[in-house]
Amino acid sequence: MARIIVKNGYLKGGSEKTSAHLNNLVKYIATRDGVEKIKNGRELWHATKKQQTLIGEILREFPDAKEMFEYEDYLANPNRENASEFITIALEQHLDKIGDREKYLDYIANRPRVEKFESHGLFTAGDAPLVLSQVAEEVAAHTGNVWTPIISLRREDAARLDYDNAAAWKALLSSKAMELAENLKIHPDHLKWYGAFHNESHHPHIHMVCYSTDPREGYLTKQGIRKMKSSLANEIFRQELIPLYGEKTQRRDELKEQSAESLRELIRQIKGGVLVSERMEQLLTHLAERLQTVSGKKQYGYLKPELKNVVDEIVDDLAQDSRVSEAYRMWWETKGRIESIYTETPSEPPPLSHCDDFKPIRNMVIQEALLIGNMTFEEPASVETALPEPENDLEMSLSDIEDEEDQEPIDDSVGRPSSDEASAGKESSDSWWTEEYRQAKQYLCGDEDAGVPQDFRKAHELFMAEADKNNPLALYDLGRMSADGLGCEADADAAYGWYEKALVVFHAAEEAKPWKYTEYRIGKMYAAGLGAEQDYLQASDWLTLSADKKYKYAQYSLGGLYYHGKGVEQDHVTAFALYTRSADQSFPYASFELGKMLRDGIGCAKNQQDSDRRFKEAFLGFVSLEEQSHDDKLQYRLGWMLLNGIGTDKDEARAKEYFEKAASVGNPFACYQLAKFILSDEKAQPQDVEKALGYLRKAVEAENPYAAYFLGKLYEKGQHVPQNTAEAMRLYTLSAEQDNEFAAYRLGKLYLDGDGVLKDVESAIRWLTFAADRKNQFAEYALGVLYFKGEDIPKDVPKALEYLKRSAGQGNQFAQYRLGKIYLMGEDVPKDIQTALQFLTAAAEQGNQYAQYTLGKLYLMGKDVPKDKETAVRWFTLSAAQGNIYAQFFLDHIDNFKDPSVLLAGTRLLHHMSRIFADNAPPLKLPGQRTDRKLLRKLREKKQAQGHARDDHEQTMSL
Repeated sequence: MARIIVKNGYLKGGSEKTSAHLNNLVKYIATRDGVEKIKNGRELWHATKKQQTLIGEILREFPDAKEMFEYEDYLANPNRENASEFITIALEQHLDKIGDREKYLDYIANRPRVEKFESHGLFTAGDAPLVLSQVAEEVAAHTGNVWTPIISLRREDAARLDYDNAAAWKALLSSKAMELAENLKIHPDHLKWYGAFHNESHHPHIHMVCYSTDPREGYLTKQGIRKMKSSLANEIFRQELIPLYGEKTQRRDELKEQSAESLRELIRQIKGGVLVSERMEQLLTHLAERLQTVSGKKQYGYLKPELKNVVDEIVDDLAQDSRVSEAYRMWWETKGRIESIYTETPSEPPPLSHCDDFKPIRNMVIQEALLIGNMTFEEPASVETALPEPENDLEMSLSDIEDEEDQEPIDDSVGRPSSDEASAGKESSDSWWTEEYRQAKQYLCGDEDAGVPQDFRKAHELFMAEADKNNPLALYDLGRMSADGLGCEADADAAYGWYEKALVVFHAAEEAKPWKYTEYRIGKMYAAGLGAEQDYLQASDWLTLSADKKYKYAQYSLGGLYYHGKGVEQDHVTAFALYTRSADQSFPYASFELGKMLRDGIGCAKNQQDSDRRFKEAFLGFVSLEEQSHDDKLQYRLGWMLLNGIGTDKDEARAKEYFEKAASVGNPFACYQLAKFILSDEKAQPQDVEKALGYLRKAVEAENPYAAYFLGKLYEKGQHVPQNTAEAMRLYTLSAEQDNEFAAYRLGKLYLDGDGVLKDVESAIRWLTFAADRKNQFAEYALGVLYFKGEDIPKDVPKALEYLKRSAGQGNQFAQYRLGKIYLMGEDVPKDIQTALQFLTAAAEQGNQYAQYTLGKLYLMGKDVPKDKETAVRWFTLSAAQGNIYAQFFLDHIDNFKDPSVLLAGTRLLHHMSRIFADNAPPLKLPGQRTDRKLLRKLREKKQAQGHARDDHEQTMSL
């Protein structure tokens, strides 16, 4: 195994005393035979008696010499060569205790086999030449301590890793000077160091001399020595450490599984009555009672020794499980293999209660003891901190269809006057529906029955010819084509111009002779702001004129104004009446709106039967209209109704066919739905996925907020596209700005979590409020949690309760559970068991396993509610069915527990232990990594804030 040895001696400041006995020993270095390694053929003979005597004296005087490579070689093969090598290097490495500073410096610079740069082997950082006599005087005159580290490698390691020359060592030590200063507690600007490389035959090594220009500075601790060794070993053996760290990671992963399996096995043993830890119960109960009399901070670092011993006993009792024990053994074994590279004697594993990496379990024991007798909520930390993921956030509702669809008649020819109207003086207006105009409409929409293919350019040409005749219908259609870029370049200004001309002709015709059709068309154009400023008041006036003449299209459009309160006072009853009059004349759009109102009880009493009847009327009417016009908006609407089973049976295949038709002409909503269809298919081929992404991007360009949101989620999660949080944020913003509440909620979550984006609480609050204002239950819940916790924003309990109740009122189970806990604990609000039960029951009935478990525990303990074992079992059973191990624990011990809180404390500690094993980071940093000193200081401050005393060694950093 590759290894490095670092010996740290020092020359004490101001002391010139030497040991006569040691001086006699060191004379051997200069006078012994073979100082120049002259071979005489007897090197492999057994060591002489004189050598053996010297070795004995060295080991008595310097016991640490047993850790040297040379001593290992001598023990393995005690011949004269190995004995001579050990004696020489052992005495050399202890010159700091024998001679004065000048002699020491002169020796390491000039001894045999030193690699010389000029006249001697001494070097330091930089290229300036060193004058040995000057350096010797400088070191001798220094009044503070001088450290003399010696760093050794095996010959084969030095040769393999290219550390068998002075230049490599000079570069290494120069790069490590800052860390050397830190470990010696010397300011980096005050550090002075020199080195000399001795290319010894078996074990090349480097001698160093280090001190501070400030004599008051510097001291070296055991931890400093370990860190120095670790830093050098990490650099020298970098390539060899990498596979070891990989193995350690593998061991850690195995450890996670072992620990988790151990926990499962323990629970199975408890369930079967094999493991009944009465001792654990006794210790926890004893600790809980004693803690009641403890004043001050109740943390391990502040407890008296006797209570610390109780805590340690509990931790070590938990560690007795065979799987935990084996996992700990494997963890320590791998740690030791890495330590052995820079530590001569790897440490033995301490009891689990005193292992630095597992110390958190001790404070967990104390917390669990403090909870005995109190109501606790056994739940993962994520339940308290994570914001939930909405379901069905990609589904478009009925209101979305209403808001996005163009609701005027699909074919303007349906408004053509009857023969009676024509005879009443409307012959001139009848000329608007010329054969050329009708042919243009056929090319615009396509007419399969007449064999006319869809051809936007041909339609545009024919409409232009009609426009020259001042036909307002053709003028209006040219406006639509210019706006959408059909048969021509998209041009909003040109579109407005065409609409303006059409509106002038409609007004002229109306002035010549009032007519319900022109009144309807004028009203619609004012409502949409086409050819004039948007004016709902004028729109309502014109539409009322037409609706009073029983024109079904005007009745429908006017109903929409009353429904939304645009240009008129909002009146759902009037809207319902207008929609009914229009629907009764077989207008499917009106039937569709009536279906929604009857379903939701808006402007009328709820009536599901009538709602279904009206939706069916609408579906059949849309089918008939689509067969005539092949309009993409109708195709999308029919696809949506088939997909959701509204007005017809669910039929995904037919829905997809309609979506494909509508998407082929760029309908953004159909493109979105079609992309969802494709991407939900697990068997979709790469080319299909690319096609779906194309549909989504086309829908995004057409400002479909759902498509932007969907594509944003794909980029955020890295599904079907490379993960790109910045692009996800851009798309979410586009969607939110088009009033998509889910996109706003997603933006708030991202800004709040700081996941892939800088944390920005102000932006998070802004977007969450934006979504909450649109009654998004998840945003309301998130804001409630934020104001209740008071971590990122000032705590505001009344505001928190307001948001949480708004969310709970919409059926949000997370808000209901949170409110139940708040009222049950009675810490921030007066305790209210009845209200707590209402909220917990509401959440539990929606399948919230933690609410179910809490209810079961309440009814079993009978502390705040009447004891009801049957009800407790029912709730525990529902919770356990979802994998809640604590609910299962109570089911297994329903008849034979004393104090459930004591039993739970032990179980929770096992769970904590599992989590510590699973989350425990490697005990050593990866090669080349350093921890920022400011970060270390912050960590120490944080530990102190958590109650660790300075003198209890809780802050000891693990290597």
